Formats: sequence, structure tokens, C-alpha cells
Amino acid sequence: MKRFVKDGLEVRIYASRASMGRAAAADIAARIRELQRTRDVVNVVFAAAPSQNEVHRALRNDRTVDWSRVRAFHMDEYIGLGRTAPQSFGNFLRRNLFSHIPLRRAYYIRGGAASPEAEAERYAGLLRRFPPDIVVMGIGENGHIAFNDPWVANFRDPLAAKVVRLDGVCRQQQVNDGCFAALDAVPEKAITLTVPTLAGIENIFCIVPAAAKAAAVRDAVEGPVGEACPASVLRTRGGAVLYLDPDSSSLLEGAR
Repeated sequence: MKRFVKDGLEVRIYASRASMGRAAAADIAARIRELQRTRDVVNVVFAAAPSQNEVHRALRNDRTVDWSRVRAFHMDEYIGLGRTAPQSFGNFLRRNLFSHIPLRRAYYIRGGAASPEAEAERYAGLLRRFPPDIVVMGIGENGHIAFNDPWVANFRDPLAAKVVRLDGVCRQQQVNDGCFAALDAVPEKAITLTVPTLAGIENIFCIVPAAAKAAAVRDAVEGPVGEACPASVLRTRGGAVLYLDPDSSSLLEGAR
């Protein structure tokens, strides 16, 4: 494992995607256990994407965490998909992680709500009631975190969750990941937690494999800090760790 620090962000590069995922899951589990020593329940926000598969697999097989003392949340959801759609991020997390561990409770964003704006405020209220302790996240091909694409990201956003329109790169990524058969099948709008909500969480574990993310990782770690690359916000605070594999780190000067 190679390690370096850029501003407030710790970067760790592993020999393989599999070892990256296992290491991240072990660190997440260790932090949950540590927090459970001083509090009854730990609140964790999870990303839903194929990039998180190795982490989810390792976490659901972890027997060292008392999952009954964990509340789980997710960070974004498409608007307008059917309740049983496999592409729904809530369904993805239920299928890949939440149904495998005995959580205290999982709270879902309802993408089919009659008023998406009201649903965003409802979910924001849950986060105010149960402030997240940990976020397990990724970075999109356009540098987004959750669905904060560059054109809607706001580092000073007054909202905790909001309705957004997805840009073309973000929607094409969903096709590239095999989640949708064609671009016109990808919803155009979603509900997302905002940049300040995510960046304000004390413990940030950001897991980013694959060559398709290499340019976004380079921009996040070595480019200017700003909304043009929303993930660059991770450099503005301590407590964030970025986990990479050889492919996703291939454009980093710091990896050489």
C-alpha cells in the first residue's frame, strides 16, 4: 500500500481492487466499533454503486460489528423509477448490503414520492434527527459526490438534501456501469444529499476503483479545489481517506 497526504485528504493506493475493498471495509468496521464504545447507535451513510461492491461484500461478512446498533442511510435516489426497479439505489443497497446485516434500521429516500422537494426535506429532517457519524462514498466520472454534479454542486449549499437534474456525463456513467441499457432509460432527476452534508460528516471513507475514474481522481486530488470537481471538497477538511486501486490512481503524480 502506498500512502500520501494532499491538503486534508489521506490517499491510499492498493495493489488490487480486491485488496482496496477489503482494507476499506476493515477500516470502516474498526471505526464503527470504536464509536460504539461511547454511543448506543452509530449512523452511517452508504453510496450505492458497482464501485462499492467489494466494500459491501466485506462488510456484510464482517462479524465484529454489532449491526443492531447501526442506522443506515443512503445518499441519493433517482426520481421516477418504480418501487421495485433494480436500478433504485435503495433497492441496490437492500440487495447488496442492508438485507444481509441486522441493522437497527435502514432509512430510504423515496424516489417515487409525489413531491420530490418534500421528500428531500423529509430526509433532511431524518439526518438532523440522526446526524451521520460515517459516510462510505465514491467519486463519479465527472468528479461528483452523490449526485452533486459540477453544474449543481455548491460548497455552501444551505440545504441538506435537494432535487437535482443530472448532467450527461453522470447519466452516461450509469450506462457504462451496466445499470441501464441506454442513456434515454436513465432518469434525468434525482434527490441527493448536498456537498456540505457529505463533507461535514466526521469520518469519510471514499472508495474509488477503475480506470474510468482516473481523470476524476486526478482532478480531485491534484487539481483546483472548487465546484468544477465536487470531490475536491474532500481536501478541505481532515478525517477523509481516499482508497484507490492501480487503475484509478494511474494519473496521479503522487502515485509515481
